[in-house]
Amino acid sequence: MKTAYDVIRKPVISEKSMAGAANKEYTFEVAYGSSKTEIKYAVEEIFGVEVKSVNTMNYYGKEKRQGVFVGNRAKRKKAIVKLTEKSKPIEFFEGMM
Repeated sequence: MKTAYDVIRKPVISEKSMAGAANKEYTFEVAYGSSKTEIKYAVEEIFGVEVKSVNTMNYYGKEKRQGVFVGNRAKRKKAIVKLTEKSKPIEFFEGMM
C-alpha cells in the first residue's frame, strides 16, 4: 500500500506554477501509477487542506542517444491540485512568492 509520501514526489517550481499558486492551484510531480483520488487524499493528508479538483498530465520519456546506444528518459506524471475557497493555502508555496 502506498503512503501519501509515496504518491507526492515533489512540488513543481516554475513561473507558470507560481502564477497558479495565487489562485490556490498547486502543481506537484506524482508517482506515475497514482490515480486522481490517491493524489487528492495524499495532498489532504500531508498539507491539511481541502481539495476541490485534480488534473493530471502524463509525460512519456524522450528517446536519447549516446553514440550507437539508444535509451529513454524516465516517464513522469504531473498533477495540478485546486483547493476549495474556504481551504487555507499551502505554506510551502506561500514562502516562494
